[in-house]
Amino acid sequence: MNKNHRSLPVFWCRPSPPLLCVLQIKMSQVKQVGLLAAGCQPWNKDVCAASEDRFAYCATLAIYVYQLDHRYNEFKLRAIMSEHKKTITAISWCPHNPEVFASASADNLLIIWNVAEQKIVARLDNTKGIPASLSWCWNAGDGVAFVSHRGPLYLWAISGLDAGVTIHKEAHSFLSDICLFRWHPVKKGKVVFGHTDGSLSIFQPGSKNQKHVLRPESLEGTDEEDPVTALEWDPLSTDYLLVANLHNGIRMVDSEGLTCVTTFSFPSSAASVQCLAWVPSAPGMFITGDSQVGVLRIWNVSRSTPLDNFKLKKTGFHALHVLNSPPAKKSLSSISLTKNHYTSSTSEAVPPPTLSQNQAFSLPPGHAVCCFVDGGVGLYDMGAKKWVFLRDLGHVETIFDCKFKPDDPNLLATASFDGTIKVWDINTLTAVNTSPGNEGVVYSLSWAPGDLNCIAGATSRNGAFIWDVKKGKMITRFNEHGNHGIFCIAWSHKDSKRIATCSGDGFCIIRTIDGRVLHKYKHPAAVFGCDWSQNNKDMIATGCEDKNVRVYYLATSSDQPLKVFTGHLAKVFHVRWSPLREGILCSGSDDGTVRIWDYTQDACINVLSGHKAPVRGLMWNTEVPYLLTSGSWDYTIKVWDTRDGTCLDTCYDHGADVYGLTCHPSRPFTMASCSRDSTVRLWSLTPLIAPLLVNVLADHSWDDIIGNTDRAMVPGATPLLCGKVSRDIKQELDKLSSEVRVKKLRWFSECFSPPGGSHNLWDLVSVINGQDDSLLPQSYSKGVMHMKHLVRFKTSEAQELTIVKMSKFGGGIGAPSKEERLRDAAEIHLRLGQIQRYCELMVELGEWDKALSVAPGVSIKYWKKLMQRRADQLMQEENHDVIPYCIATGDVRKLVNFFTARGQLNEALLVAQGACEGNIHVPQTAVINHTTTTDSDDIQAYDGLLHCACKELAEWYFQDGRAVLAACCHLAVDNTELAMASLIRGNELELAVCVGLVLGESANQATHYVLELLARKFMTAPTCFPSVGSRDLAADLLQMIPDNEVLLAKLCAFYPGSSSEIDQIHEKCGLPSLEECQGLAESAVSEGDIFNAVKYYLMSPEPEAALLVGIAHVKEQLSDSDWTVDSVHPILDLLGYIRTDRLILAKFTEARSELLILSGYIGALLAIRRQYSSIVPALYEYTSQLMKRREVSVPLQIEKLSVELEAWMACTQSLINSRGPDEAPYTPPSEAQKAEHARLLDRLQEEPLRGLEGPDYVTGSNLPSHSDVQVSCFTGLRIQGPVFFLEDGKSAISLNDALMWAKVNPFSPLGTGVRLNPF
Repeated sequence: MNKNHRSLPVFWCRPSPPLLCVLQIKMSQVKQVGLLAAGCQPWNKDVCAASEDRFAYCATLAIYVYQLDHRYNEFKLRAIMSEHKKTITAISWCPHNPEVFASASADNLLIIWNVAEQKIVARLDNTKGIPASLSWCWNAGDGVAFVSHRGPLYLWAISGLDAGVTIHKEAHSFLSDICLFRWHPVKKGKVVFGHTDGSLSIFQPGSKNQKHVLRPESLEGTDEEDPVTALEWDPLSTDYLLVANLHNGIRMVDSEGLTCVTTFSFPSSAASVQCLAWVPSAPGMFITGDSQVGVLRIWNVSRSTPLDNFKLKKTGFHALHVLNSPPAKKSLSSISLTKNHYTSSTSEAVPPPTLSQNQAFSLPPGHAVCCFVDGGVGLYDMGAKKWVFLRDLGHVETIFDCKFKPDDPNLLATASFDGTIKVWDINTLTAVNTSPGNEGVVYSLSWAPGDLNCIAGATSRNGAFIWDVKKGKMITRFNEHGNHGIFCIAWSHKDSKRIATCSGDGFCIIRTIDGRVLHKYKHPAAVFGCDWSQNNKDMIATGCEDKNVRVYYLATSSDQPLKVFTGHLAKVFHVRWSPLREGILCSGSDDGTVRIWDYTQDACINVLSGHKAPVRGLMWNTEVPYLLTSGSWDYTIKVWDTRDGTCLDTCYDHGADVYGLTCHPSRPFTMASCSRDSTVRLWSLTPLIAPLLVNVLADHSWDDIIGNTDRAMVPGATPLLCGKVSRDIKQELDKLSSEVRVKKLRWFSECFSPPGGSHNLWDLVSVINGQDDSLLPQSYSKGVMHMKHLVRFKTSEAQELTIVKMSKFGGGIGAPSKEERLRDAAEIHLRLGQIQRYCELMVELGEWDKALSVAPGVSIKYWKKLMQRRADQLMQEENHDVIPYCIATGDVRKLVNFFTARGQLNEALLVAQGACEGNIHVPQTAVINHTTTTDSDDIQAYDGLLHCACKELAEWYFQDGRAVLAACCHLAVDNTELAMASLIRGNELELAVCVGLVLGESANQATHYVLELLARKFMTAPTCFPSVGSRDLAADLLQMIPDNEVLLAKLCAFYPGSSSEIDQIHEKCGLPSLEECQGLAESAVSEGDIFNAVKYYLMSPEPEAALLVGIAHVKEQLSDSDWTVDSVHPILDLLGYIRTDRLILAKFTEARSELLILSGYIGALLAIRRQYSSIVPALYEYTSQLMKRREVSVPLQIEKLSVELEAWMACTQSLINSRGPDEAPYTPPSEAQKAEHARLLDRLQEEPLRGLEGPDYVTGSNLPSHSDVQVSCFTGLRIQGPVFFLEDGKSAISLNDALMWAKVNPFSPLGTGVRLNPF
C-alpha cells in the first residue's frame, strides 16, 4: 500500500464472531454542543506562552491551546490539557521544538506535553518544593529548569545519557523569594533570577556569581519589598537586561558592569508595570502592560518615555507574550473581528484606539497574547491596532453552580470560587453581565422567579445577597448564618417572596426577601442542599452531613421535619424534587449513589449506583419523568432511567469534578453543566428520546407523543412528553385552523434542538415560504438574515447607532461612547453603499480625508484613476483603508476578494449584497447617455459574488462545527439544496426532515435521502435484534418516501425473527410473504432480472441464495473493462441488507469475505466521489487487508489497488494538503498517475445528490474533551470531537469518519460482517 499509510493499524482482519449477540455497539447518546472556556488565571507569573502559530494560557487546572486555522486565518481552541490536579504554576514552550511545552503545578508535578498529539511525553513527580517557575534550558538539548520560592534551581534532563534531576551548583540559599528566572538565549548557562525584595541574582559559568544585586536605588538600605514583575534579556546584546519592578518601573541594566543603563519613566506616577515583552519583529522595541488598568505601552530602548499608549481594557494586565512571527503566513495579516462569537458587543474590551500624538510613528507588526486580571485573554494585533481574538471575562476557578433565567432560555448564570456570578448568552457563548465580585467563594445561585431579573447568591464568608442584574448592583444582604459558609440558596418559584438558605451552621433558614425570618430549621450537622417542592409551595427538602434527607412543611409552626429519610452511607449533598411526579425526590451523596425517595410511601424506591466518587449535580428532566442526570467528583455526568435504574449514558468530557447541572423548561433537552475545570459545557439529550421526534415527523397520533406520567413510567415503554411545554404546544396547535403540520414540526423541533441556530433556521424557512416580515421575532436581525432583509436591517441598525440617546445604565459592560457608535453606523452605511451618509458621518467625526476620498462615488469626478492606484497600493500594504476606495470606484470584486482572503466573511457578504441591490456603482468618468448600457450585467455578476460569499461563510460555520448556521447561510440566498446538504453532513437528520417537509418540493430529493438515513438508524438498533418498536418506526419513515418499494424490501430483508413475525412486517410494508418471495426470486432468475432476483431472495426463507446470484453478477461486471460504479453499486447496496445472523454463519465465510471486499472497494470509489478524503486510504487498506487474509476469488489485484490509491493521492494532494504552510512539499503527479486518475473519475460519474460532496462534520467536532482521550484506529491519532466505538467495544474512530464510512460501505471496518450504525 501507499507509503504514507503503512502506519495504519491492521485491524480489519478479526476472526468472525460465531454469534451476533457479542456485538453490543456502544454509541454515546448525549451530544456535547457547546463549550465555554475558562479564563486565564491571575495567580502565577508565567501562565501564557506562544510558539509559531499556537498560543496557550493556563486556567487554574487546565491549559488551553489555540492554533491558527490557516484557511480562515483565525485562532481556534485546539486542545485542553488537564492532567494537573492542583493549581498550575507555570508553562514554558520549548525554544527549539514548537510541538512541545512544559508545565508545572502546585502538587509538585512537572509534565512535558506534545501539543500536536495531545499527549504526555514525560512527567516528573515529587519535585522537592513547589515548582513556582520553570523554563527550558536554552542550548541544552532537552532540559527543563525549575525552582521553588527560595531555590535551589533544579535541572531536569528529560532524555539522553544524563537523564534525571540535578541541582545547579551555585543557584541556591537565596535571601529573598524568587519571582521568576530567565536563561540567556545566547550565552550558554547564563541565568538571572528576580526576587521579591526587588533584587536580581546573576549566574554564569566561569564568572563570579552575583547574588541580590541591582535593587532599585530608592530601596537601598530599607527592608521594603518591591517584587520583580518582569525580566527579559535584550536580544541584541549579551549583557543587557530589562527589569520591571512593581513600584519602581522599568530599568535597562548591565549584568556585567552591574549598572543601570536607562531608567524608563511613565506618563503618570500611578502607573505600575505588571508584565513586559520584546517585539521580535522590531529590534529595540518592547511593550509593557500596566497592573491597574489595561494599558499597553510601546517603548524603544533609545527613548526613556513610551512611544505610544493604548487602553485595551478597563482591568489590569496579568501577562503578555508576543508571538515570534506574525500569524499570517499567506498574504494575510490580520484576522476578522466580525465573527460575533469572539467579542461580546458589551464586553469590557475598549474599542481600537485612535492614534495618539506620535502620528508619524509606525507601530511594530506583531501579535501580543494579553492576559488580564479578570481572566480575559486576547490576541492583539499591534500593527492594525485591533483585537484579533478576545475571550473576555472567563471564570478562572471552579464553577459551583449554573442556572438558566426563568423567562429566557438563552441566558445562563454561573457562580464561581472566584467570587463572581456571570451571566452568559449561550448562543454566542459570551458574557453579558458580571457581578461586582469580592464575595469570597460563591457556592450557589438562584434566579428570582419570572422576569424580576435578580439573582440570589450564597457565599463562603459574606452571607447571602440579592444582585439586581439590570442595575448591576447588590440590593440586599442576609447575614443570619453569621460567618458560616452558605452552601445552597433557593428562591421559591411558587411564592416569590421566600428565599431558603442552608449552611455549615446546621440551619436551613427561610426568610422573606426583605429579610424577615419565617423559619429556622435546626439540623444535627451542616446542611448542604435544599429544594422547594414543585407541587406544594410549603414543602422543602434538605440534605445534611448526618447522611439524612429531611422534608419540612412550612404551613405548620413546628420546626421538626415531617419526614426523615435514612439510607445513604455518607453525607447527603443536593436534593431535588421531581417536577412531574408528586412526592418523588432524589438525593446525591458522598457514598457515590443517587437515591430516589417516595414521600407518599416513606420509602427509598431506587438506588442508582455507578459513580466512583461523591455525587454533586442533580437534575430531573422537565418533560420525560424517568430521566435523571447526575454529576460527580469522578469527572463524569451520568443519565439514568429511574424506572429500572439503568445508566443510559456517561459523558467523560469534563476534566474535574462536575458540580452543577441545569436545563430550561422550554428547551428541556439542552443541558448545561459546570465543573472544577472552570468550564461550562452544553449538551443535547435529544438522542435519548429519538423515537419521540420520529413520532412527530411521521404525524403519529398525540397518544404516541404526549402522555401522563403513569404511562411514561411503565418499564420499557417508549418515551412520552409529560411536561408543561409539550402541553402548551398541543394547546396552541389545537387553536390553529391552517398550517398545523408546519407549526407542529417547527415548535417541536425548536423544543428539541439545542441553541446554535435552530430558531434562526426556522425564521429563514418561514421567510422563504412567504411569511409576513412583521411576524419575524426581534432576535432575527441578530442572526443570519435573508438577503432581502440584510441591507434594510443593517441600515436601521446604523441609524440607531447615529441617534445617541443612551440610558444611564448604557449597554451592559463597558458601553460604547458616542464616537464609537457613529463610527459603527458609518461602517454599516458604507458597506451598504449609502456613501453620502457615510461622508456626512465621517465629517462629523473629523475624518475629512476619508470623506473626501469617497465623495466621487456620489458626484462624478475625474480622479477615479488616481483612487484606483491608491487602492492598489493600500491593498498591497494590507491596509484596511482600502475599503472606501474600492466602494467608491465600484470595484466590488476586488473588495469581496480582499475580505474573503482575510477570513472576514461577514463583511464580504455585506458588500456583495449591497452591490446586488444596486447601491454600489462604477462612477462614470464622463457624462454618458445612460440608455446605452444597463446595470443588469453588473447585478448578475454581483449575484454570483453574493452566492460565493454566502458559500464561504457557510463553509466557515460548517468547519466550526455549526452545521445549522451553515444551513442558514444557504437559505439566506434561497439555496435549499445546499442548506439541506449542510444539515445532512452535520448529521442533523431529524432537523433536516422537519425543515425539508416544510420547504416542500424544492427539498424533496434531500428529504427522501434523510428519511432513508433515519430509517437506517432505527433498523440497526444496538441490541441483538431490533425491537418491534424501532422496526415500525423505520417502516413509518420509509413510507413517507413516494418510491419506497426497494427501501421497504431492504428493511424486511434485514429484519430477523420467526417466520410469522417476518410475514407480519412484510404485510405492514405491503410486500409479498416469505414463500411468495421465494417463487418471485426464482422466476426473476429465469428471466435474467438479477436485481429483482437478489431483492426477493433476500426476503425469502433462504436469503443466502441472494449472495450467490448477486456476487456472481458483480464479479462479472467488474471483469468488463467499461464498468461504472453505478452499474454495480445498486446490487451491492441491496446485498448489504442481508440478515446479519445469516451472513456471519461459518458456512458462508467465502461469500461473506467476497461481499465485504467488493463493498469495501466500491465504498472507496464512492468516498472519492463524495470527497470523503479522510477515509479513502482506510477503505483501500481495509479492502487490501481482507484480500490478503481471506481465501477469495475476486477480479481485483492488491497491486492495482495500490496504484489507484497513489494516483488519487498524487492528483488530489494539493487539495488535501492546503491546511497550512508547513505541510510536505507538493510533488506533481506523473503522467501515468494522471491517466490512472482520469480512468478512476470515468468510473465514478456524477454524485446524484447535489451538495453532499465534502466531509461530514457533526456539531461538537471542534470541542476538545478534557479527559476522554480516544485514539482512532484509522489514523493512530487522538480523536477530536465525538467518538464512535466499533462492535468490539474497544476500537474507536471519530463519529465523522464513522458516518462517512457508513454512507459508502455499510459493513464495519473490523471485517466482521456487522452493519455500522452511527446515525
